[in-house]
Amino acid sequence: MVRGRITRLGVSDVRFPTSRGRHGSDAMHPDPDYSAAYVVIETDACDGIKGYGLTFTLGKGTEVVVCAVNALSIHVVNKDLEEIVGDFRGFYRQLTSDGQLRWIGPEKGAVHLATAAVLNAVWDLWAKQEGKPLWKLLVDMDPHQLLSCIDFRYITDALTEKEAYEILQNGLRGKKEREEHMLKHGYPAYTTSCAWLGYPDQQLKQLCMEALKDGWTRFKVKVGADLQDDIRRCRLIREMIGPDNALMLDANQRWEVKEAIEWVTKLAEFKPLWIEEPTSPDDILGHAAISKALAPLGIGVATGEQCHNRVIFKQLLQAKALSYLQIDSCRLGSVNENLSVLLMAKKFQIPVCPHAGGVGLCELVQHLIIFDYIAVSGSLENRMCEYVDHLHEHFKYPVIIKKASYVPPQDAGYSTEMKEDSVRKYQFPQGEIWQKLLSNP
Repeated sequence: MVRGRITRLGVSDVRFPTSRGRHGSDAMHPDPDYSAAYVVIETDACDGIKGYGLTFTLGKGTEVVVCAVNALSIHVVNKDLEEIVGDFRGFYRQLTSDGQLRWIGPEKGAVHLATAAVLNAVWDLWAKQEGKPLWKLLVDMDPHQLLSCIDFRYITDALTEKEAYEILQNGLRGKKEREEHMLKHGYPAYTTSCAWLGYPDQQLKQLCMEALKDGWTRFKVKVGADLQDDIRRCRLIREMIGPDNALMLDANQRWEVKEAIEWVTKLAEFKPLWIEEPTSPDDILGHAAISKALAPLGIGVATGEQCHNRVIFKQLLQAKALSYLQIDSCRLGSVNENLSVLLMAKKFQIPVCPHAGGVGLCELVQHLIIFDYIAVSGSLENRMCEYVDHLHEHFKYPVIIKKASYVPPQDAGYSTEMKEDSVRKYQFPQGEIWQKLLSNP
C-alpha cells in the first residue's frame, strides 16, 4: 500500500569525467562526460523511504535539465503518492502538458529528460514502498492497472488501449514459467565496452580478449568517423571474436541517408547484425530507405536511444524503418512511456534490444526488458540488452552480470539510488573531483 505526501524534490548535477579515458566515445560524441540530473523525492511517511531517479546526459547541458526538473517540481511537491499512482496516466499528462513548459518540448528535449528523471524517482519510491524490484512490481500488476499508467494520446492509430489489453491478457499465459526462466538464466546481454571509437588498438584487443574469456558472444563496434579505419577495426574485431559470434555496428547518427547505405555496404563483409543510428534519429523515412536498401545484405537497422517519444517510435514501426527497437529508460518519459513502446513493438513484431550505454542506464533498463519478456513479448528470439562496464560502483544496487546475462534485481526499487559519497564527490561544480579538475585542467 503506497503512502505519504511528497514533501521535497531535490536535484543534483552529477558528472563523471569519463572523457579523460575516452570511455563512451563515438563518431558524434568524442569526449562525453557521463553525467546525470539526479532526483531525490522525500515524503512525510514514517518509513523514511525516498525515491531516486535520474536522466542521463553527457556533461555540459546537465544544468539545463536540472533547471527543468526544478520547474516541474511544482506538479510533484505536496502530491499524495496514492493520488499519483491511482491516476498515473493523469499525473504523466500533467507533467507533459504544463501549459507553459510544453512550449519548449513538447515531450522532447530537456523538459522530457527532466520528466523522465522525476518519474523514475516516483517509480522507485512506489516499488520500494511495495517492497519489490520494479520489474516485479510491473509483472504483478493486472492488465487494467498497467494500462492506467500509459498515456495513449497520439498513438491510437497504431495501438488502441483495447489492443494493448489483449496483448497483456495473452501475456498471462506462461508468465509464471517465464519469470522462473529469468530468475534462473537472466536476460541475454551484449557488450559495447570493448570498442569505443577513441580506444587504441591495443586496448581494444585486450578488452575483447577479456570479454571472450568471460563468456561474451555479442559485441558492438562504434563506426562512422573514417571508412578505412572502420574497415580495419571491424576486421580486427571480427578476427578476434570469430565468425560465429554476433557483431553490431553503431554510427551514432553520423551519416546522410545515401552515405549510410554506401558506407555500411562496404562493411557488409564483416557480417554485422545491425547498423545502429545510421542517420538523424528524427528521420523516419530516411531510416526506412536505409532499412530497405540493407535488407538484401542481411543487415538490420536499429535505433531508439535518442527517439524523443512514443510518437517517433510509432512512425518508425509504421514505416517499417527498423528491425531492432532500442528503448531508453531516461530519454522517454520513464516507465510510463516505455510501456507504450513495448506494447507497440509487440504488436508490430519487432524485437526490443534496449540502449544502456551511459551512467545508470543498465541499472534502470534491465527492469524494463525483464518485464517485457515475462509479460509482453514472451520471447528471447533476436533479443539482447546492451551492457557497458562503466560507473556501476557508484550505485547502491548495481547490476549483476553472469554468463553475459543480466541477473534480475532482487532489491526493492528501480536500482536508481547512487551512493551518497559518489554524489558528493562528483557533484558539479562543487564536488571534490570537479574542484580539482577545474583548478588543474
